[in-house]
Amino acid sequence: MIRVVLNVSSPALRAGLRSLLSSDTQIKVMGDSLNEDDIGSEADVIITSASAVLLGENESAGILLLSDEQLNVEELKRSYRVWGVLPAEASAEELIAAIHALSQGLIVGTPTLLFESENEPLERGPLTERESEVIGLLARGLANKQIAMALGISEHTVKFHVSSIYTKLNVTNRTEAVREGLRGGWIAL
Repeated sequence: MIRVVLNVSSPALRAGLRSLLSSDTQIKVMGDSLNEDDIGSEADVIITSASAVLLGENESAGILLLSDEQLNVEELKRSYRVWGVLPAEASAEELIAAIHALSQGLIVGTPTLLFESENEPLERGPLTERESEVIGLLARGLANKQIAMALGISEHTVKFHVSSIYTKLNVTNRTEAVREGLRGGWIAL
């Protein structure tokens, strides 16, 4: 069971979120406020529309910000263990997927809110541009041969990139690589 707290000021937004989330039997909305009977300390995920959430309430909860403004991703990385950002008009499927991902320790968000511009993505870490493309295709479940065809490179070159990704992310298989890629922000959901 994923325990969720709705920390939003608008009664209409709270009611809408409760209704949307009720369709998933694995999600339980615990309450509508971090201060309500200390439920904030028991939450797995806190949904908020405010950019300032008191981390002291629950340092292990994932924070899902609903915002249409570009956020300071570096500040989020420093402030929260797990976080996500979706636009306020996100669909029910996107919200539910984000909650499940956050409960698993992943970072989620839309590229338009995570990156400064289409031409200038934020620094994404130790992976090269080609390795980022490969790990993105790994996340989609493609085999080496399919990745080679999609990128117009040889299967041997794909194997080289996959091996390099494993080394850089300190992992031993595709599942771990994708998990670390999501956590590190190299793969956008």
